[in-house]
Amino acid sequence: MDKALISGSGGLVGSEAVRQFAALGYSVVGIDNDTRGRIFGRLASTADQQKELAASLGKRYMPVGLDIRDRHGLNELFAHHGSTIKLVIHAAGQPSHDWASQAPFADFDINAGGTLNMLEATRSHCPEATFIFMSSNKVYGDTANRLPFFERETRWEIEDSHRYSAGIAEDMSIDGSLHSVFGVSKVSADLMVQEFGRNFGIRTVCFRAGTITGPRHAAVELHGFLAHLLRCAMRDDTYRVIGYGGKQVRDVIHVADLVSAFKLFADLPRVSAVYNIGGGRRSNCSVIEAMAMVSDLLGRPMKSVYEAKARTGDHQWWISDTERFRIDYPGWCPGYDVVGSLSEMLRMNRASWK
Repeated sequence: MDKALISGSGGLVGSEAVRQFAALGYSVVGIDNDTRGRIFGRLASTADQQKELAASLGKRYMPVGLDIRDRHGLNELFAHHGSTIKLVIHAAGQPSHDWASQAPFADFDINAGGTLNMLEATRSHCPEATFIFMSSNKVYGDTANRLPFFERETRWEIEDSHRYSAGIAEDMSIDGSLHSVFGVSKVSADLMVQEFGRNFGIRTVCFRAGTITGPRHAAVELHGFLAHLLRCAMRDDTYRVIGYGGKQVRDVIHVADLVSAFKLFADLPRVSAVYNIGGGRRSNCSVIEAMAMVSDLLGRPMKSVYEAKARTGDHQWWISDTERFRIDYPGWCPGYDVVGSLSEMLRMNRASWK
């Protein structure tokens, strides 16, 4: 049986990938050692998700408690499964800007070093496998913040005549910009994935996403925008709005739509591909627009406090242009918008988050 090896298998993206590819008939090897639970606390833990996957998928899922920084351990795991691995999805990573600035060595070792370990293990033991990497729009640094924005009542915007009015494309430069420490570790990993494609012919892809969401997203302030916002509102807690008047625009993609893009690429892989991926003009919101949506869903206003200083490297406006991916994979048809994602999240977490 063909195997898919998925890192970060207990996280938002990894667990959805496990479910979808197991449903396609893959035997899934899932790597996850709950580093997020140790870093960010119980709310961020992936342990329960791992147990749920094992219980629901049975023999189709083989969980492995391995750290992607463990080069020897990864090499042994890949060697054991060898050429039966047809697909590698690397979704493990350190996701927080704020934490990265406090622990830059750990952040770089996880995001950059861990990615290199995954790539080299793939090259050594299953070079014919397709390698999908979950990258980030933070690889562009703050270049997007130089766009000519104008202010509307609830968001920042750019003119319809601008070349990025439909969304930011892959031709935006990653150079000469301010990156967060997290952004640097992700761009290092992103470039290494590309180079393993160019240098060694491995079929690799970098998916550069903005805000990824879904009902299983950890509701943690440091890396769970919509989930954390909704949980605050449900518990009547105070939500922190940080910078840009709360009008910063976030591109939002539901994890099921993201993994459907993975599936299309796995069916027709390319070498060293790069795609900006997201909700585009169909699914995006500012922070204060998201707060209004949540208030409408709950039927009451939510509490918030404003901090004027924006996070280092944070985007004032980001909407992804997905045209390159849609041209290469015209069958991709995302099904969620922001309200749909929030409604599903509320329905599935109403009891536990309250």
